[in-house]
Amino acid sequence: MKLNKTKFKDLIIFKSKNFKDSRGLLREITLEKYLKKKLIFTLVSKSKKNVLRGLHMQTKKIQGKYVSVLKGKILDVVVDCRKKSKTFGKHYKIILSDKNATSIYIPPGFVHGFLALDKENIVLYSCTNYRNKDSETSFSWNDKDLKIKWPIKNPILSERDSKNNPFKKFNFLG
Repeated sequence: MKLNKTKFKDLIIFKSKNFKDSRGLLREITLEKYLKKKLIFTLVSKSKKNVLRGLHMQTKKIQGKYVSVLKGKILDVVVDCRKKSKTFGKHYKIILSDKNATSIYIPPGFVHGFLALDKENIVLYSCTNYRNKDSETSFSWNDKDLKIKWPIKNPILSERDSKNNPFKKFNFLG
């Protein structure tokens, strides 16, 4: 497994390998010795093509997230919301797929979202904190201040994601 740092502090890309044979494949998803974080809460989402989930985060008991794609392909997007960070307000995009065996560790203080690119997409999230529904917040996927270039004009959104907050009006993390 290879680790690649980004210009964003603590945002790490993990490049694994699919070991294939006649039975199928095997892939290492995460190794705590590389991550040096305890992942205590894991969930899976399934999305059809053109579903956009996000941009989400928690404001209390904030989570670091390790994201991998078990099936399909997504455009994964994060935005740094750490007010004192050199990359505050900047975003990072990467394609994660079952074929490229790439995962991302998103440190606490980032909003996260993704666009499902294949017919069926199964995404695994492992988090450093439990979900705290009362502290969930989200930003508009197409917020003009974030300047994220999505490859879609009309994604499929949840009701919640169609009513997200503007980035400028959020009281950011210290």
